[in-house]
Amino acid sequence: MKFKLTDRDRGSDARCGVIFTDHGEIETPIFMPVGTVGSVKGVYHRDLKDDINAEIILGNTYHLYLRPGLDTLRKAGGLHRFEAWDRPILTDSGGFQVFSLTQIRKITEEGCTFQSHIDGSRHTFTPENNVDTQRTIGADIMMALDECCPGDADEKYAAKSLKLTQNWLERFDKRFRETEPLYGYDQTYFPIIQGCVYPELRKRATEHALRYSDCGIAIGGLAVGEPVEKMYEMLEIVCPMIPDEKPRYLMGVGTPANILEGIARGVDMFDCVMPTRNGRNGMLFTWNGIMNMRNAKWEDDFSELDPEGTSFVDHTYTKAYLRHLFIAKEMFAGMIATEHNLAFYLDVVRQARIHIKGGDFASWKDEAVRKITGRL
Repeated sequence: MKFKLTDRDRGSDARCGVIFTDHGEIETPIFMPVGTVGSVKGVYHRDLKDDINAEIILGNTYHLYLRPGLDTLRKAGGLHRFEAWDRPILTDSGGFQVFSLTQIRKITEEGCTFQSHIDGSRHTFTPENNVDTQRTIGADIMMALDECCPGDADEKYAAKSLKLTQNWLERFDKRFRETEPLYGYDQTYFPIIQGCVYPELRKRATEHALRYSDCGIAIGGLAVGEPVEKMYEMLEIVCPMIPDEKPRYLMGVGTPANILEGIARGVDMFDCVMPTRNGRNGMLFTWNGIMNMRNAKWEDDFSELDPEGTSFVDHTYTKAYLRHLFIAKEMFAGMIATEHNLAFYLDVVRQARIHIKGGDFASWKDEAVRKITGRL
């Protein structure tokens, strides 16, 4: 994987670039739809490509490891072939999912033992077998195994957690360099910067992670319960420490406003389940604000979902029709809303790229955030 920085904004740390992988190029800043178990829920791949224009999607190691399992993925020739997706894929290590299973997992220096949420069977992730698992899945970009520290952890716990993440990173890197891709194309991995909301821990984490970063780097442990101002503060500490030639991935973030604020601070890559999960539950993000599509106010509103949007669904379906589908509990409601939200998120980063290249991102961002955070 290679990264080329192409443009900078004049009034912020926002930047544009291109990531080159064996499965295609990715323009940054980019939002990556989450396809946890091998699909982005409710969306055809043809729509992800043609209408939403997703240049990269995610898979999750924890879920794919449990189901369909590594044997099936190996026989299929990896996740790309299994799910018929020929563009880049990034896999989370599964660390966040494992460590969220507070009552059914145990963390040691060796790794993390956990019970499957599916059948209660016991499994262990170590840095070494996590590399092997992600090699079998076959993502273009892998994530190092880490402990995701809670956002409200005290500094003593956060320091202990960070030390564990650093030890695991060293073992992960060693195993990564001892192994080869399985399916004839290149793979890379990103170390993950932890440290909770403590500036000195974040600095220490960044310096350590950079020693193991060949291509890019991830920023984890944010948007996990800490105040949003703290998240922005950590980005302002971490991003200037990362060399320009390395793309920066802010994991699991977030709202459209979070994404624009992250871009302004120098972040290049984002993912979040919010557009798909909230869409299935009737929440739409638009350029004029946020809508609850079950609200009675839309019952006789035959205007487009988002007159300023660029997704085809904005110009096909009305607010009244989508509300009717949600009230009637039609499956199609969640499909339309999911596709709309993903198209909106991709439009947000697309417009950000346009304004970065135009040199007016900072002023445009402030007005855009004001509009998209309102409630309609």
